[in-house]
Amino acid sequence: MKLNKLVQALALAGLSTQVFAQETTQQTDTSEADVKVERIRVTGSSIKRTALEGDLPITVFSRADINAAGITSAEQLLLQMNIAGNSSDNLASNGGIVSEEQRGNNGVSGANLRGQGSDATLVLLNGRRVATHGLKGRSVDLNSIPFAALERVEVLRDGASAVYGTDAIGGVINFITKKDYTGAEASAFVDHTEAGGGNIFRTNVLFGTGDINKDGWNVFGTLSYKKNEVLAGNDRDFSTTFQPNRGLSPDTRGTPFATVFNRGSSQANLIGTGLIDPLDGQSVTAINILDLPGAAGCETGGDLMGPYDHKLWNSESSRYACAYDYPAAARIQQPQESIDFIGRATFKLAESHIATLEFVASQVDVSKAFEPNQISPGSTFGPDAWYPSTGESYDAIYNALSGYFGADQLNYGERIAYRWRCIACGPREIDTTTKAYRFLAAFEGIIADWDYNIGISRASSESDSTLGTGYHYTAELQQVLGSGLINPFLLPGQSQSAAGMAALEGASAYGVKLYGGESIMTQIDATFSRELNFSLPGGNIMMAAGVDLRREEFKFNGDERAELRPVFNAPFDNANVLDKVSRDIKAVFAEVYFPILDNLDVTLASRYDKYDGFGSSTNPKLSFSYRPIEELMFRGAFSTGFKVPSFNQLFNGVTESQYTGLDLADPATCPGGVADENIAGCERIQPVEIFGGKEDLSPEESEQKSFGFVVVPVDYFNISIDWWEIERTDTIRSAPRDVLIENYDLFTANWIRNGQGDIVAIDRRYINSGGTLTRGIELDANLTGELAGGAWKVNLNGSYIDTFKSKGIDSLPYSENLVGEYVRYYNLPIKWKHTLNFSYAHGDWSHSLTQLYRDGYNDELPVSVRNESYVPSGWDPKVDTYVTYNYSVTYKGIDDLSMTFGIKNLFDEDPPFTAHQNDFAAGAGWEPRIADPRGRAYTLLVEYKFM
Repeated sequence: MKLNKLVQALALAGLSTQVFAQETTQQTDTSEADVKVERIRVTGSSIKRTALEGDLPITVFSRADINAAGITSAEQLLLQMNIAGNSSDNLASNGGIVSEEQRGNNGVSGANLRGQGSDATLVLLNGRRVATHGLKGRSVDLNSIPFAALERVEVLRDGASAVYGTDAIGGVINFITKKDYTGAEASAFVDHTEAGGGNIFRTNVLFGTGDINKDGWNVFGTLSYKKNEVLAGNDRDFSTTFQPNRGLSPDTRGTPFATVFNRGSSQANLIGTGLIDPLDGQSVTAINILDLPGAAGCETGGDLMGPYDHKLWNSESSRYACAYDYPAAARIQQPQESIDFIGRATFKLAESHIATLEFVASQVDVSKAFEPNQISPGSTFGPDAWYPSTGESYDAIYNALSGYFGADQLNYGERIAYRWRCIACGPREIDTTTKAYRFLAAFEGIIADWDYNIGISRASSESDSTLGTGYHYTAELQQVLGSGLINPFLLPGQSQSAAGMAALEGASAYGVKLYGGESIMTQIDATFSRELNFSLPGGNIMMAAGVDLRREEFKFNGDERAELRPVFNAPFDNANVLDKVSRDIKAVFAEVYFPILDNLDVTLASRYDKYDGFGSSTNPKLSFSYRPIEELMFRGAFSTGFKVPSFNQLFNGVTESQYTGLDLADPATCPGGVADENIAGCERIQPVEIFGGKEDLSPEESEQKSFGFVVVPVDYFNISIDWWEIERTDTIRSAPRDVLIENYDLFTANWIRNGQGDIVAIDRRYINSGGTLTRGIELDANLTGELAGGAWKVNLNGSYIDTFKSKGIDSLPYSENLVGEYVRYYNLPIKWKHTLNFSYAHGDWSHSLTQLYRDGYNDELPVSVRNESYVPSGWDPKVDTYVTYNYSVTYKGIDDLSMTFGIKNLFDEDPPFTAHQNDFAAGAGWEPRIADPRGRAYTLLVEYKFM
């Protein structure tokens, strides 16, 4: 069948590298000649077809697209992809202390389509699954993908559980490498920031020999090395939380020059239970002498110090406290080194039979570092660790306090209880090494008119995290602190004594293994497809069927030291040790393509999965394409999906985490649970929160719907618009605190009380509860033309989120629409994202100018604004839009040589300001789920072919 006008226009527009890889109908070329086009399997379908057939919305990024954008990793590709969600999936957004769903996220970058989460987005390598990350066991680490070896990336913007099984709710990303190669080439890439820090380097070599058609075999291999240099939080001026007039100030009184604290009446200390301010009789309990009236000021106490904003945090008792900009002390870009290899051997067994052996391996080393430990006078370090009266700064602290409050309020000779940021201890560092591999043996060909593809593979991802600087054995650290050898009251320019530093070094836990884990997947799969001897008015029926047998294994080691000496604040996870749990999955699937009419196609697919321990799940899919006229095509799909619980969600042990927020009250006596010290029953509480797995969890379920059209009114312009909806039920999550508060009567048992009736803990272990509803529209438009002997093209690709609602319980109605609102932890549902690209090619030169647009949103309310106690003068509830421009030029005028020079963030645009609370999300005054903090950067890619 010859291509119709719509197909010809799309092909001529070059849309195989944009969103229309499958938006066309039948086969032949644009010259109207009856030339056969090779049929291949494309992402989202088991039926072999041409790249111009089908009814599935697929976005394809070619190697040329990726190079022109200066993209060096899968993580960077996802950050620029409009259909990708905005969650804590990149190394910048999980660079600090992680908890809840992000725990163990050391060094992981995840794929997240349509905001459904990295564990609901299926990642494939050459059409087959790879192992999930060794520490999480839930999602694939994109850092292990051999990115330099990619030929293209196909992104299915639709649910695909009917084809691939679990996890394919948000969509599918298929990273496709070269299939064969003859010759040799090398490339080098540098991405250098103008402001310094965060530079990226990559080099790659590729070698192959053998002609599959002439010699009957081909072997090639490629080796890549990549390095990301560190970008520290204080390397960028915008990265600061000391912006109190805008509603942002760090909530900590642990400072490099220590803040003196009170204690209870039973614990003798310098200031007792607190001091009375002679100014107005207010009791103050946290005092930094640098902030007393007439003193030098908090800023003189050291880097990243400033006044504690007691009004913002509604804490008058801390009016003379100082604060420390701990979010700015974390690394923005974690230093990363990776090396990856892919080798592939292809053999022609007969004219229609090919065997392939493929081996992919990688090692990724990532180092996250965040602020030094805070030493507090609480339960971990009792009075024996407080500053003794023999300390060299004791009298200086006493004199400053007595000079303002009066000596009669002080207990001279008693130890000083304090809160201190232990700069001398060094930043807390966690180093993670992940080693991953996949071995695949595949056979494909034709038997009795059936196309077959059979594969057996084994994949593993093994990770280990170890402690770097900043961690010390608890008992030894307490002894050092209580000895007075370490002075928490030092000003800039002053140094700890040699004896003090030697004592700290002796207490160091550097090199201690934190935990490790391994995820293993063994798979046997077979797919068969052919044209049937049954025809409809539109042509022959086509079908595919197959089987998928998998074993998934996971183990988590925890702390394996023979002597389990406690390490202060080290996030060990021994409660969640899993001794190689496993499950078997058996699946069968089928897909049938019905060409009902010349202009109407319908595809039916269904898959049956049986999981050990869960029973079975059957998921169908119906899709269609309809072309009423040559210039117009309608398409749509309906499918169901499912996602099984991860091993961690099922088998994690019980862990406890102290709630440190200042905004929580007992919901039994304070409806809404918002703390307000001025209202009886709404006093602030800080209970322990309990997390862990539950073996009775059920799989999540989902429904996906989509409908859209493609129109080509003229051969130089086309546009597509697709509406989609995803509804998820029985979602698996740690019991959300807001759900437990708003539905207190239903979850009374989750609020654990002591004998006096006070809340001491909240049970937030995993549950199946409620769901989400997300709707959106995706747009792609292309305009092409010629100018001065060259060809130009304009592409607009955008994603509009219309609806994001959630409910904590199935029986409840959905929440208000959260689109454009700040959402903690998970996906940030901004309304509109687009990429506008202009490209021009003439002779050996090609140019590309791209605008990246990210819509603004309503910011998180500061605590004082939420409880209406104080509104900062410069508070703006709206986070600005974020718009950047990238430019690149490629030259290919020298034989075998290609060079691409680029400028990222052409106008050096800073990320927009946000006042989100930093205890719950990374980013000091900016949002890493949205913005790139590196600023203007210059890129150069050089590629050379040797033969």
